[in-house]
Amino acid sequence: MTREAAQTGIGPMALVAVEQRLPVERRIVVDDLAAALLPTPARWLISLMGTRTALRLVTLAERRYPGLWGGMLCRKRFIDDALTEALPHIDAFVNLGAGFDTRAFRLLRDTGVPAWELDQPANIDAKRQRLLRRFGKLPANVTLVAVDFEHLALDAVLAAQGYTRSRRAFFVWEGVTQYLDSATVHATFEMLGRAAAGSRLAFTYVSRDFLEGKVPPGQEALYRRFVARGAIWRFGIDPEAVRALLAGYGWRVIAQPEPEALARRYIAPTGRLLDCMPMERVVLAERV
Repeated sequence: MTREAAQTGIGPMALVAVEQRLPVERRIVVDDLAAALLPTPARWLISLMGTRTALRLVTLAERRYPGLWGGMLCRKRFIDDALTEALPHIDAFVNLGAGFDTRAFRLLRDTGVPAWELDQPANIDAKRQRLLRRFGKLPANVTLVAVDFEHLALDAVLAAQGYTRSRRAFFVWEGVTQYLDSATVHATFEMLGRAAAGSRLAFTYVSRDFLEGKVPPGQEALYRRFVARGAIWRFGIDPEAVRALLAGYGWRVIAQPEPEALARRYIAPTGRLLDCMPMERVVLAERV
């Protein structure tokens, strides 16, 4: 994973933090911790925003990258809902490429469910410092793990930090696969294939045809930014192949909603004029 890819962890949480400047009924995601895990300048800037400024920022972002704002927030809300629903049935939470995500501290709060968060060392170090600033100490149920996804065996890394495969875990792999090479993605699926029956997996991916140059109308700027310039996004999956791919590793797809369905579920109730980017999908699966 490139250094630039590692730095993208701030962006999604900045979007969530800006959402918190809107009235609660107009938010796609409600997250009282998002701003606390951002760099200090971003946290201060967002704290000064009123509703009008926040909406103006959303409008500008939508003009530049149509569907990016809504898509990121809808995928996050979908995974939040899936984790919340699964909580009575899981024994652990594992966030692969956690970035500055807050689920372990927000949705697992007071549950006692042990959590492991994996990311590159720079992100883990920054997150640890911001959590200490926010809470005074790290929550006892959360273990932060620095890892290089392309050069370390995740099984061994997690085992060294106290994780055991006998636990029914909820795995999150959000906004990561497109930054990895094919070998690393499949090695991670192999590791996930050894998870306990009843475990859940929520992950996102970019459609392969987008990386191959089939760009939907309005998505040209996003293609130039993440594909044409430096190939920051490197890995994609054909949506029609997802069920067979996961079945090969012992997983059954529970849901793979179309972007339009996510927009109807999460954006429409807010009354906001946003879309979901068409090239990214979110999948929920169960280990069988």
